[in-house]
Order: sequence, then C-alpha cells, then structure tokens
Amino acid sequence: MASLPDDTLRKILLQIQQTSIQSQKAHNVSVQQTAMKEREKRILQLTIDEISGIKEDVNMYKGVGKMFMMVPRKEMEQDLKNQEKEITEDISNLNKKSKYLEKQFNEAQAQLRDIFHHAPKQ
Repeated sequence: MASLPDDTLRKILLQIQQTSIQSQKAHNVSVQQTAMKEREKRILQLTIDEISGIKEDVNMYKGVGKMFMMVPRKEMEQDLKNQEKEITEDISNLNKKSKYLEKQFNEAQAQLRDIFHHAPKQ
C-alpha cells in the first residue's frame, strides 16, 4: 500500500467510502419498504378474516376509482389472496436485497478498517 501514490490512495479511500454510504442508504430504504409491505400484508390479512366471517349471501363491493362495483364473493376472495401472495413475494425480495446491501456495507467498512489499521503511523 505504501508504494501507491497519495492521490491513488485518496481515490481508493473515497470510492470505498462512497460505496459504504450508498449501501447504508439503500439498506435503510429497503428496511422501510419492507416495513410498509408488512403493514399492507397485515391489513390484507385482517380484511380476509373479516370477509370470511361474513355470511355468504352478503353483497361484496370493490372500490374502482370514485365508485364501487359489486363483485362476486369468490372473485373478491381470490383477488385478496393474490394480493397477499404478491406482497409476500415482495417482502421476500426486499429481505434478500436488504441482506445483500448489509453485506456490501459490512465489506466496505471492513476494507476501511483494514486500510486505516495498516496505514503507517505518523
């Protein structure tokens, strides 16, 4: 490391710091998105539970823009289950992304520690 010019070392250090900062920000965004999706999933599950507790002969309505359209119960239940499945997949993907970004952040931090640990003492 000591054989590299100071300008090159600064560039490398700056690049590692930027990677670390970007990974940290992206990880925080991913965690927030996961929390939002978890909330959506919980609301959806509560809706499914409420609908399953209602009698079979009750009309179901679905919001479409500023109006409501009558929808058969089976179709409503199927739509809700599909939405729940999509949200579960989104949560899974966000968790994978979050783990990757956390790993990338930790690697950048380790590189910075190594650079400063092995830097010549002045």
